[in-house]
Amino acid sequence: MRLAVISDIHANLPALEAVLAEIDAASLDEVWSLGDVVGYGAQPDECASLVAERCTTGLVGNHDLGVVGDLDLGAFSPTAAAAVRWTRRLAVASTLDYLRGLEPLDEDGEVALYHASPRDPVWEYVLATDQAAECLARQAKRVALIGHSHVPLFFTDGGGHVQGAHAESGTSLQIGEGRWLINPGSVGQPRDRDPRAAWLEVDTERWEVSWRRVPYDIDRAAEAIAAAELPEQLGRRLYEGR
Repeated sequence: MRLAVISDIHANLPALEAVLAEIDAASLDEVWSLGDVVGYGAQPDECASLVAERCTTGLVGNHDLGVVGDLDLGAFSPTAAAAVRWTRRLAVASTLDYLRGLEPLDEDGEVALYHASPRDPVWEYVLATDQAAECLARQAKRVALIGHSHVPLFFTDGGGHVQGAHAESGTSLQIGEGRWLINPGSVGQPRDRDPRAAWLEVDTERWEVSWRRVPYDIDRAAEAIAAAELPEQLGRRLYEGR
């Protein structure tokens, strides 16, 4: 099966639309979402509706859980908490119902899925090899996909020790051997100094993964944030990819 994996959309509709257009052009079989559909951005309902319609598998992220009231906002940064409160006030019932129906992990398929990590599906940011080593040992399947950090990267123990790297756009890897922990990066708020929307193509027959980046209309996303009177930083950071 050839599929697309997306994560951390964060209510950025222009980025999501650009990614879905590229996915459609690639004629892939399915789309999977690793969570954080909402938060930070200004178009949560539109993004939740698209994800519900297009994704055959979906997870809930920490911002999604904050919006539906399942997480204490004291754990969020001030700007993140402000966006969660705004989304709580304005999101339509169908958005909240969709998010409430999701879980932060899915270990039932051929590939294990976690919003954040196998150790902590909601909160852990996996950015270092020592963390990844423990996650690789714990994940339910040989290959696991994670989001949350907004950074496209991979870790593997295939060489006898855990190694990992940031995945630049166009990076392709054969993952047929060894254990792998893979992050597609963020659709709506990349944090690797590349402002383009990120997604991952996965071929489970050939066991090959390829990281993709898509330019999108950042002005449109930032203007929506400004119009909603959300913190200005949330719009500015989109131009910098951080």
